[in-house]
Amino acid sequence: MQTGILREKDRQILNLIVESYLKKAKPISSGYVAQRSLLSVSSATVRNIMSKLEEYGFLSQPHTSAGRVPTDKGLRHYVNNLFDKAIIPEQKIELLSENLILHKGDFHSFLHQVSKILADYSDNLGFVLSPRISKINFQHVRFIKVSEFKIMSILITPSNFVLTKIVQTKTYFTQAELDKASQYINQSFRSKNLHFIRDYLLHELPKYKIKYESIIDKLITLLKAYISYEERENEIFFQGTPKLLEKHDLFNMEKLKSLFQNFEEKAKLAKLLSDFISLDRVKVMIGSELDIPDISDCSLFLSHYGDHSQILGSLGIIGPKRIQYKKIIPLVDCIAKSLSQTISFNQ
Repeated sequence: MQTGILREKDRQILNLIVESYLKKAKPISSGYVAQRSLLSVSSATVRNIMSKLEEYGFLSQPHTSAGRVPTDKGLRHYVNNLFDKAIIPEQKIELLSENLILHKGDFHSFLHQVSKILADYSDNLGFVLSPRISKINFQHVRFIKVSEFKIMSILITPSNFVLTKIVQTKTYFTQAELDKASQYINQSFRSKNLHFIRDYLLHELPKYKIKYESIIDKLITLLKAYISYEERENEIFFQGTPKLLEKHDLFNMEKLKSLFQNFEEKAKLAKLLSDFISLDRVKVMIGSELDIPDISDCSLFLSHYGDHSQILGSLGIIGPKRIQYKKIIPLVDCIAKSLSQTISFNQ
């Protein structure tokens, strides 16, 4: 059955049951609902409505003599109802912009700090999916030969973030060639990104080969290798794993431990997060809606960050399905906006 079949009275009672369950962490009885509902309804009427909600899949009854708890479908109805209303954030999260600005510098350390802020303010697991550096506009770039076929790129953004990445190539470079490539890029493409430079050089190759014949082909090869590597790898920063593991009564602990100990599962989660990047300010996925069995007991809160021209990455919170959605949704939204403002790469 679809949510649209519910009467307003049914919706109000369902939302009251969900909110009561999130606070009390135990099945909610019809008597409890009747006492606290703003509707003038008897316990018998509430029981009939709860039975209907159970029949439609919004509630379940753990034991015959117990009250009801919301299913994933019931939680989804509740969350959708929150999005239909204005959610007023807590006063303390207005200070987040100052917290983020204090940690500018090395970009990876910065994203690590953002994931810690998410974890600390939510008391759950915070994560940030790193952007592809090749899509970030830079003020200065340098390539350094690390070993025979490994090259480190160092980018400095207009906001003075330092970004580094090591990539393996099949083409041999001397440091002199890398210095020449760096100099050419800095002179010709400042405030652009490596992705743009690759596409531009491929399109304008005949024109530029006359002047830079000795280096252009190799530079294109390097940029192709760099971007190809980034497309295969998604770097994700986690903070707050112990906060989740402490909530042992809310999860299948063996599954949860597997998620954070198994590299393949982390890679799968990173891919899931990158696939879910959308224009929605905050996206919430609940339990069975997630495609990873190890976090089927969880809810995922996801938002994106970037500059005015593009989305660069995603961030969010992973917590139990029994979580304060009213608090977490505006928290994720606020941090995403603060992060976007702090890393305005085109300033």
